[in-house]
Amino acid sequence: MKKLVLVDGNNVVYRAFFALPLLSNNQGLYTNAVYGFTMMLMKVIEEEQPTHLLVAFDAGKMTFRHETYKEYKGGRQKTPPELSQQFPLVHRLLDAMAVKHYELDHYEADDIVGTLARKAHADGYDVRIVTGDKDYLQLVDEGIRVSLIRKGITDVVDYDIDQVRERYGISPAEVIDLKGLMGDASDNIPGVPGVGEKTAIKLLKQFGTVEGVYDRIEEVSGAKLKEKLQTNKAQALLSKKIATIDRDAPVGITLDSCVYAHEFSDQLIDFFRELGFQSLLDKLEIPDTHKSDLRAEKIFVETVTEFREEQLTSPSALIVQMLDENYHYAEINGFSVSNSAGTFFIQTQNALEDLRFRKWLENPRMKKVLLDSKQSEVALKWRGISLKGIVFDVRLATYLIDPSEAGQDLAQLAAKRGLPAIETDDQFYGKGAKRKVPDGDGQARHLGSKAAALLQLEPKLIKELEANQQKELLFDLELPLARVLAKMEYLGIKASGETLRAMGRELDQTLDVIEQEIYAMAGVPFNINSPKQLGEILFEKLMLPPIKKTKTGYSTAADVLEKLRSRHEIVGRILDFRQLGKLKSTYVEGLLKVIHPKTGRVHTCYNQALTQTGRLSSNDPNLQNIPIRLEEGRKIRKAFLPSEAGWQIFSADYSQIELRVLAHIADDENLKHAFIDGMDIHTKTAMDVFGVEEKDVTPLMRRHAKAVNFGIIYGISDYGLSQNLGITRKEAALFIDKYLQSYPGVRRYMDEIVKKARSDGYVTTLLHRRRYLPDIKSRNFNSRSFAERTAMNTPIQGSAADIIKKAMLIMDQRIKEEELSSRMLLQVHDELIFEVPQQELEIMQQLVTDVMEHAVKLNVPLKVETSFGPTWYEAK
Repeated sequence: MKKLVLVDGNNVVYRAFFALPLLSNNQGLYTNAVYGFTMMLMKVIEEEQPTHLLVAFDAGKMTFRHETYKEYKGGRQKTPPELSQQFPLVHRLLDAMAVKHYELDHYEADDIVGTLARKAHADGYDVRIVTGDKDYLQLVDEGIRVSLIRKGITDVVDYDIDQVRERYGISPAEVIDLKGLMGDASDNIPGVPGVGEKTAIKLLKQFGTVEGVYDRIEEVSGAKLKEKLQTNKAQALLSKKIATIDRDAPVGITLDSCVYAHEFSDQLIDFFRELGFQSLLDKLEIPDTHKSDLRAEKIFVETVTEFREEQLTSPSALIVQMLDENYHYAEINGFSVSNSAGTFFIQTQNALEDLRFRKWLENPRMKKVLLDSKQSEVALKWRGISLKGIVFDVRLATYLIDPSEAGQDLAQLAAKRGLPAIETDDQFYGKGAKRKVPDGDGQARHLGSKAAALLQLEPKLIKELEANQQKELLFDLELPLARVLAKMEYLGIKASGETLRAMGRELDQTLDVIEQEIYAMAGVPFNINSPKQLGEILFEKLMLPPIKKTKTGYSTAADVLEKLRSRHEIVGRILDFRQLGKLKSTYVEGLLKVIHPKTGRVHTCYNQALTQTGRLSSNDPNLQNIPIRLEEGRKIRKAFLPSEAGWQIFSADYSQIELRVLAHIADDENLKHAFIDGMDIHTKTAMDVFGVEEKDVTPLMRRHAKAVNFGIIYGISDYGLSQNLGITRKEAALFIDKYLQSYPGVRRYMDEIVKKARSDGYVTTLLHRRRYLPDIKSRNFNSRSFAERTAMNTPIQGSAADIIKKAMLIMDQRIKEEELSSRMLLQVHDELIFEVPQQELEIMQQLVTDVMEHAVKLNVPLKVETSFGPTWYEAK
C-alpha cells in the first residue's frame, strides 16, 4: 500500500528551535532547529517507512487569509535571527535526503498539506500528517492520521477519528467550528470573546456547527453567553472561515513527484559533517553497497597469523580494538599495525601468542602511534604485556586542539582533516545489544583503515599543535601523564566489601526510622518514592503551597522541596530519605558490584580527554563524586584502605587553588598580598566588603564572603548569589560590586578576558590549553552570558587542572628516584591519594608538599594540606 507522510515544515522547525538549546557548529553557525527537525524526520521515516514524503513550507507572510482579515497572525513576535538563518539549512538538508519540499505563494503549509492529503486519500493512500498545530485535526479522516507534537519534538500523539472524538468530544470536521467559537490566539483569530474550549465544545455537541448555533440561538442557555454570541456573530463566522484549511489549493506538484526512495546519500554525510551532527551520522543506515564506497582509497590489509620481522618496524600505528568501554574487563577483538611495510591485521589469540609481536609491543625503541594509548596500555597490562614506545596519542592531540571533539570516533577526526573516509565503530560493529563482530574478513579491513588513518593523522595533528603552541602540553604533560594514569588504574585501590555491606545494613535501618517519621508527620503511610502520592500528601493533605506543576501533577523535584524546607519538618526528612536512598543504591551497592573479584580492588577509569576545562573525570566507578557533605556519604570512604598491613592512606589537597590561580592571572595586588601574607582569604574578603577589622568579622560575614569568592570564579550573577545566600538580588549585586571595588585587578581580568574571547573565539590556560566559545558573539542574551562566564572561569579552572596534572607527573618520577614503596592511587579534583608504608610517612609528607607547592611557579604561593589514616575516611 502507498503511504504518504506530510510534514508541516515551518511548525516543526519552530518547535525544534525552541525545544533545544542553541547549538552551533565549529564555524559558529546555529544548528539546533536543523538538528531537532532532522531527528524528528528520521524518526518518522523509520516508523512509517513511507513510499511518498513531502515537507510543506509557508511561502511568505501574506496569504489569501489576510485579504479577508488583515489582522490574521498579527502580534506574532519577529522570528529570531538565530532561527531565520536555519531555514536555508533545512532546505539543504531535505535536498541532501532527496525529500520533496514545496511552498506556494499566498498559501500556507496547511493548505498544501490539506490539498495533497485529499488527493492521496482519494487515490487510496495511507496518509500521516506531522505537525504541532491542532488546526490540522480538521483533516483527520478514514486513512488520514494527524501526529500532533505536544511537547518538544519527540512527544507525539496520533489522532484518528475516534481519538479526536475521545479528546474533544467532537468530529474532526467540527474542529473548524471549534476555532470559530473559541478563536486562536497564536494566529490572532478572534472567535467569540469569553468563549473557551469547554464552552465551545458544549455548544457544538448541542448545535453541531457555528451556523447551527446561530440558527438556534434562542436555545442557548445563559443570558451572558447568548449576548456574547449575538454580539460577535460576524466575528465567529469570519473566524471559522479563516481557520478552514483550503483542500483545493492550486498545488503545482503531483503525488508521483513525492516518491521517497530511502536511498543513502554521500551529500547527506557531508552535510551532517559540516554541521557537526555526529550522533545523527551514526544513525544513518548505510547499505553495504555504499560502505565500500566510503573509502576514497582502498587500503590493502594483510591478515597474518604471526608477524614477520620486517612487518614490525618503527614508527607504526597500532590499533588495539575493544568494544566494551570499560577496558579493565574488555575483550580485545583484534590488533592492526600500519607502517612503511604495509598494513596488517592479526586475531587476538594469535597476537597474544606471537612472541615476536609481544616483544615489539614491549620494546621502547619501537615508536608507536595510538588512538587511545592509556586504554590500550591498561588492556594489555591485564594480559601481562607492558606496552612501551608510545610516542603519539591521537585522542589526546585532537582533544587539546579542540576539546569539543572529545569522544568523537576516529572516522570523524579523520574526515575533518580530509583523510579517506572510513566507517565509525558504531557503523561497523553496531550499537547497544546489536554490537558484535561481523562474520567474514570485514574487521581486518576496518581495523586496517583505522591504523592507516592514525599514521596519516600524526603529522597533520603535530602541525596543528605547533600552530596552537600546544606541543609541550601534549608531549611534556598529557602523554606522559597517560602512562601515570594507566599505572594508577591498573593498581586500583583496595575496597572492603564487608565494610560496604555493613554500611548498607546501617543505611537500611536509618531509612526505616526516617520512613516511620515521615508517615507519622503525614498521618498516613504512602509510597515516598511516588511523586504523585508525595504531591498529594504535601500539597493536598498538608496544604503546602505548590511551587511548580508538571503535566502529570505536582512537582516534587529537589529544588521545589528545598524552597519548602522551612514550611514543614516533613520536607527535610523527605530530602534526607532521598539522599540516603541514593547513597545506598549508587555508592554502597554500586561499589560492591565493581570490586574486582581477583584483586579485591576498585579500578576506576580516568577520562583524560573529556571535560572542556582539562580536568580529569572518573567513571566505572566515579570515585570523584562520592557525596562528602553528608556524614553518611563521607563514611563511604571508610571502605577504602591500604593494600598492605601497617600502611596508611595519605591525602594531599591543594588549598583554594582556583582563588590562588585567579590572584596570579588577574595580577590583583590586594588579592596577591592576602595569599602572600598567609591570611584567610574569606576573612580578608569579608573585611574588605563589609569594611570591618579582622576581629569584627562574623561567621555569617565570612560565609557570604566565601560565596562571593567562589562565585566570582564561576562568573556568578547577582541572581545566582542571591539564591545561594538567601538574600535579595539588590543585596547580592551590592556584594559583587564591593568585591570588585576591593579587587580591581579581578574586574580588569573579567573585562579583558571576555574581550579577548570575542576577538579570538577561545580562551587559554597558563599551559596553553584551549576552549572555544562559539556563543561569545551570540545575539541570544542567555547563550552569550553563559559564554562570557565560561571565558572568565576556564583559564582559572583549566590552569588548576594543569597544575595538579603537572604535580602528578613530577610525583610519579620522584617516587621512582627516591626508590620509595609508596604508591599514588587516586586523583580527586584538587586532591591526590596515596598508600604509604608507616616508615615513609614523614618522607612523603615533605616530598608531596614540596612537589605540589612547586609544580608550577605562580606569583602567589600554592598551599597544600596533608593528612593520613588507616582508611580514606580517617585520612580526611
